[in-house]
Amino acid sequence: MAEYAERRWTSADGLSLFARDYGGADGTARLPVIAIHGLTRNSADFDTIAPLIAQSGRRVLAVDVRGRGRSDRAPDPMTYSPEVYARDILALMDQAGIDKAVFLGTSMGGLITMAIAAIRSRVIAAAILNDIGPEVSPVGLARIAAFTGQAVEIATWDDATDYVKGLNAAALPHYTDADWAAFARRTFRDGTEGAPVPDYDPDIAVPIRAAGGKALVPNLWPFFRRLTRGRPVLLVHGETSDLLSPEIVDKMRKAARKMAYVRVPGIGHAPMLDEAEARAAIFEFLAGVK
Repeated sequence: MAEYAERRWTSADGLSLFARDYGGADGTARLPVIAIHGLTRNSADFDTIAPLIAQSGRRVLAVDVRGRGRSDRAPDPMTYSPEVYARDILALMDQAGIDKAVFLGTSMGGLITMAIAAIRSRVIAAAILNDIGPEVSPVGLARIAAFTGQAVEIATWDDATDYVKGLNAAALPHYTDADWAAFARRTFRDGTEGAPVPDYDPDIAVPIRAAGGKALVPNLWPFFRRLTRGRPVLLVHGETSDLLSPEIVDKMRKAARKMAYVRVPGIGHAPMLDEAEARAAIFEFLAGVK
């Protein structure tokens, strides 16, 4: 695993939040990348792509959104919302002295990026949306909601490996047993009683349950149009994704005709960005961003 510095920043409501800070290689200064993970994941999801981007000369800040990984859990679970997450990221930028960045958002991370576009659009120089859009399939959302925040009986790391494989094998059919073991280590941590536990606060599901059916049909088209207006955007799409259907992708490409696009064959929700097609598209896209 590539080395990174451990960074912390403070949210408006006093939480201590964590980021992996991959320093960019020497050379011409380029805008940094802020990488934001999906709903139940954390900054470790970027442990392959982030070092590669850093080697190309860009600093990468891969964050643990509040309630995930090494960031504090929120006393008020209703703050687990895209708007609050977006303001947390803006606090990071303010405290780190970053005026503008390239945003890389996987799933929920892309929703947070769109929320930032609505709140303070000028800080986004360019954006990469990984398998997410302003409209998503209720099928995929229902699948994610079904396991988010639910108690799981995990006694060993082998159990954790079997669990993540059961949830994600359809999306990542090429993964080996070693890949699934590494996946488990990224998404679970040692619990207080020794058994592995999911590396997120189960209360992140509270706002989802409170919103009911409305949570499954978000309409963020105004945010998407603001994000794609006057700046480069790349959409990475898992070919077999149950969250981002081909029909939604077509609507997105018609609404933002200059948006770059790559389909990752054989992969569902969401590409890990270590796939050859995704990696090539990301580096081609970043080459065009100062």
